[in-house]
Amino acid sequence: MAAALKHWRTTLERVEKFVSPIYFTDYNLRGRLYRDSCPVAALSSFLTPERLSYQQAVQQDFRSVQVGDHFGPTWWTCWFRVELTIPEAWVGQEVHLRWESNGEGLVWRDGEPVQGLTTEGEKTSYVLTDRLGEGDPRSLTLYVEVACSGLLGAGKGSMIAAPDPEKTFQVSRAELAVFHRDVYKLLVDLELLLGIAKGLGEDNQRSFQALYTANQMVNVCDPAQPETFPVAQALASRFFGQRGGESQHTIHAIGHCHIDTAWLWPFKETVRKCARSWVTAVQLMEQNPSFIFACSQAQQLEWVKNHYPGLYTRLQECACRGQFVPVGGTWVEMDGNLPSGEAMVRQFLQGQNFFLQEFGKMCSEFWLPDTFGYSAQLPQIMRGCGISRFLTQKLSWNLVNTFPHHTFFWEGLDGSRVLAHFPPGDSYGMQGSVKEVLKTVTNNRDKGRTNHSAFLFGFGDGGGGPTQTMLDRLERLCNTDGLPRVQLSSPGRLFSELESDAGQLCTWVGELFLELHNGTYTTHAQIKKGNRDCERILHDVELLSSLALARSTQFLYPAVQLQYLWRLLLLNQFHDVVPGSCIQLVVEDAMSHYEDIRSHGNGLLSAAAAALCAGEPGPEGLLVVNTLPWKRTEVLALPKPGGAHTLGLISSAGDSAQHGLCSCSRPHLPAAPAAPAACVRSTRESPEGSFSRPPPTKTDGSVTLDNGILRVRLDPTGRLTSLVLVASGREAIAEGAVGNQFVLFDDVPLFWDAWDVMDYHLETRKLVLGQPGTLAVGTEGGLRGSAWFLLQLSPNSRLSQEVVLDVGCPYVRFHTEVHWQETHKFLKVEFPARVRSPQATYEIQFGHLQRPTHYNTSWDWARFEVWAHRWMDLSECGFGLALLNDCKYGASVRGNVLSLSLLRAPKAPDATADMGRHEFTYALMPHKGSFQDAGVIRAAYSLNFPLLALPAPGPAPAAAWSAFSLSTPAVVLETVKQAEANPLSRTLVLRLYEAHGSHVDCWLHTSLPVQEAVLCDLLEKRDPAGHLPLRDNRLKLSFSPFQVQSLLLVLQPPLD
Repeated sequence: MAAALKHWRTTLERVEKFVSPIYFTDYNLRGRLYRDSCPVAALSSFLTPERLSYQQAVQQDFRSVQVGDHFGPTWWTCWFRVELTIPEAWVGQEVHLRWESNGEGLVWRDGEPVQGLTTEGEKTSYVLTDRLGEGDPRSLTLYVEVACSGLLGAGKGSMIAAPDPEKTFQVSRAELAVFHRDVYKLLVDLELLLGIAKGLGEDNQRSFQALYTANQMVNVCDPAQPETFPVAQALASRFFGQRGGESQHTIHAIGHCHIDTAWLWPFKETVRKCARSWVTAVQLMEQNPSFIFACSQAQQLEWVKNHYPGLYTRLQECACRGQFVPVGGTWVEMDGNLPSGEAMVRQFLQGQNFFLQEFGKMCSEFWLPDTFGYSAQLPQIMRGCGISRFLTQKLSWNLVNTFPHHTFFWEGLDGSRVLAHFPPGDSYGMQGSVKEVLKTVTNNRDKGRTNHSAFLFGFGDGGGGPTQTMLDRLERLCNTDGLPRVQLSSPGRLFSELESDAGQLCTWVGELFLELHNGTYTTHAQIKKGNRDCERILHDVELLSSLALARSTQFLYPAVQLQYLWRLLLLNQFHDVVPGSCIQLVVEDAMSHYEDIRSHGNGLLSAAAAALCAGEPGPEGLLVVNTLPWKRTEVLALPKPGGAHTLGLISSAGDSAQHGLCSCSRPHLPAAPAAPAACVRSTRESPEGSFSRPPPTKTDGSVTLDNGILRVRLDPTGRLTSLVLVASGREAIAEGAVGNQFVLFDDVPLFWDAWDVMDYHLETRKLVLGQPGTLAVGTEGGLRGSAWFLLQLSPNSRLSQEVVLDVGCPYVRFHTEVHWQETHKFLKVEFPARVRSPQATYEIQFGHLQRPTHYNTSWDWARFEVWAHRWMDLSECGFGLALLNDCKYGASVRGNVLSLSLLRAPKAPDATADMGRHEFTYALMPHKGSFQDAGVIRAAYSLNFPLLALPAPGPAPAAAWSAFSLSTPAVVLETVKQAEANPLSRTLVLRLYEAHGSHVDCWLHTSLPVQEAVLCDLLEKRDPAGHLPLRDNRLKLSFSPFQVQSLLLVLQPPLD
């Protein structure tokens, strides 16, 4: 027969129709995939609002239902009992249960979970037998547990909308069917050939070979005559058997299932998502020995261990075979911006210890594919936790600039380097299509530098994971001419190949800033406040418990309780929880976790205080504790009988050269507490000069506060018209401008409501102007001067603020309360500074970095809204202005204006986000010289870690004492805790970091009975060469800029 001319489009569409699930299914190949079918013998169900165990569920009262019946509402569970009878005529055939529902399902067989069933995740059949034998049972009963929520929750109208509480669900298919595997194999081949033809295009010879092969397969294949299938199969095999050359790019296909620990569904639903996804992955591993599945997040594994022990055992068995590979090393995939440095360390400490204990080894790669930016201190933290490799893909979401690399070295703030890889397909949810494979090669921005890249395949975000079809596609594409080489691989194999090209790779220095999702620095302010509060509480509990352990033989360090509380905090630092990009149910759970940490933490503080007071002479009273490593003199509100408070000036232990950490002292109540000079004080000397300062003065409606360090002038509406550093007479507020100016912006992003604030919001800036006459004097003179005012932000929202200046304090505080009821509005406060600088400084984890104050380039302009921790600073030579805060993260400095982001009002995925009452404090600190020399870092710590005044159940120590002090202000003692290795040990871990950005030697002095001191890594593993000689109770440490060091102090047994 003469060769026929072929038209590209008609030939292509002919093949498409032959495999279509929509067109001509009465005749085409797709319609022959399942031919014979029969309904299930019986279907019954029961509904419950609870997430019951299998053992509880099967005891319930099941009632007969029909396919198509509706059930619900959202977040309930419907358990189905499915009774099956397989027809005798199907002997020798492969038999499936076909199940389709808009709720996520899990099949239970003989009391164990066996497979997830999720229509959205393309898992709509369960293989009952791959070949029905003569002697196999014909009848069996399965249970299917169906969640009243989909793979991505239950949003009303759109994915990220708040959940629809009245949504109903249904099972649209439940039947037995014969599955024709020979048809399935032909469908996979034809779809791949179509993908090659489309992907390589009409200019490519191999593209035409693929299309003509597919066309000839259609010619020879009669769907009604299976005996024609082998001829078609041989055509496909000949095409795929044509090998590529030696220079082909190699794609490392790694099975993965990204499961958000909470997002558009609550934490408890994630437990079931893990079971549904991972039991399916285990089934695939058992059927495909070369399939390797990478799994992150220790928290999720612990959930499965507790709720599905049989499945967990199978996971461990797969891990022993090298098929199940734990990755990441962290407790959860945390946010990369907002957690403190210490919290990031604990993510790895808890995660790596879990992986070591449960799977026999720690992770060597940090796995964080979906987080909204990456701190410049992460490389140092990774290296300190045994990790030198990093994988993400989120920077592919950049709105403005395309990140220039996919494989590179990432150098952190201190110079630590890790090998970073971004899968060039820009996704962690590949499905094995030719289009994705080709994109992985063409999109790679390090062509010529490395010839290997990752391909993470499997449904993700809401779980689901890989399917057998994905595996079959990838296996077929393993080495075919015209395409990259594809191999089923592991993270370790991928990174080993990348490391062999290390000499060719470029280096990126500093933070990996995501040019999107900048609204997450501010959304859900109560979660942000809970995070900062609980980081402080756990810091203080560990410190006091460590001191109690050192001073008392009876005290038992609360290691188990602290691990529980830390894990709650780390759970809340998941990358959709602390950013606030989650539904209301998750927010409620998170707030409950914070309340647990606060209540249990305060109980542990009291227990440690009681142990520190044991055996001391003197009357009962208060124990005042300074939890920071320097001397402090501060005004403190001390409780009086009857529930009232009185102000006292408390001076912590230490002298001018030493910076005493945890000075414990007992304040004395004098005979005449009303007199300012005789207010509550410690037994230490008072600071220079009188306690009493002139009271606030009020003229023409304005108020002036003056403590001899600062002079603050507020206009009649509470705005800052002047802030003078008294010693030099230097004005900090820009000429003709006012500070403490509240501004409102329209805040309507393009799509991601809770996530994004767009650049154009800056064009909608509106000043919030107060009414003259609302400013009033609060506290007058003595230890504290203050003024307060009310401000109507809008018809629905109001603000009240107390502006406070304490004696001896280098900053003025703004205690703020907001009642917020807005829609798509953004509230900020601005301070125009009399300072000129092209860059501003922002605190990050264990250090700080500079960002531009101008929009010269697109990289500068894309950072119109950035994140910071406790402070930011704008300085010129000799003078600067710092803005401190106690629970805020969103910030910006444009030109000379420092702006702190306070509240947003997005409506998705939580329609109630940020509505209600808020309390927060920020502070303004003008300073002479550099922010380092002026003590800005210490001031921000002091604002966030106030002196503790703890009720002493017994007599408080008569004399103040200090446990630790440092010889230089450049080094911060961040953490004191018990070592993890042994809960009964008398070994402490100290974590210190260099905060100024300098090389410095530091002497650490301690009054504790130290037997041995040795350096260790962040996982508390001893450095064999890290022994530190102890001389006169002092240790010498040498730091490079922003270096974090940890050491183990082995204590002598106490004498008592």
